[in-house]
Amino acid sequence: MEETATALPRPATRVWLAAEFLALFFGVVGVYALAGSPGSPIPFLLVGAIGAYVYLRRQPTFERRDLTRASAVPAALPAILVGWGVAAAVGVAVLAVARPEQLFDLPREEPLIWAIVVVFYPLLSVYPQELIYRAFLLRRYAPLLGNGAWAAAASAVAFGFAHVIFGNVLSVLLTLAGGWLFARRYQKSRSLLAASVEHALYGVLAFTIGFGDLFYHGAR
Repeated sequence: MEETATALPRPATRVWLAAEFLALFFGVVGVYALAGSPGSPIPFLLVGAIGAYVYLRRQPTFERRDLTRASAVPAALPAILVGWGVAAAVGVAVLAVARPEQLFDLPREEPLIWAIVVVFYPLLSVYPQELIYRAFLLRRYAPLLGNGAWAAAASAVAFGFAHVIFGNVLSVLLTLAGGWLFARRYQKSRSLLAASVEHALYGVLAFTIGFGDLFYHGAR
């Protein structure tokens, strides 16, 4: 899927795809945020993921193995773990200096909630997000964005913008970087499972070491 040629659609089709992309990934999220982010975003996320899955299954040239492709995970895992290890060390160091009372606060103070997050966050949040922001977005808008760095950048920007619902700039910046990382992982491995594993590791890391308040809907 990396840097493959994509036939340019007609100008009217490109305009339609651009408008659709902006409406879905910025318009809908923007309205939700302006409305005060009412309720949990998980139901909306699951509905969107179901729609993305149905769309992908109806694409005759889409390889359904890309939705898992577990065989690609072992090869991707060393690079994933190296990056994750660096992020863990930096994150712990930052919190130890800036907010030592917050370091590992969730597993220390609410171990049951932390365990629930570790189990259900990858299932109810990570994989649905990867379906929408990687598998669907990169497939649907390939005629507009191509299949390389521009597409990954669009995925990252859309993914980062989605986190405006948490009401802080840092969550947007962190997920902007994460979105680029996960998009490139999916492009290179053709495995949504590999991208989901990487996403889950970073998300669980954030909740574990003390950055969970940046990504918790009820934190504002």
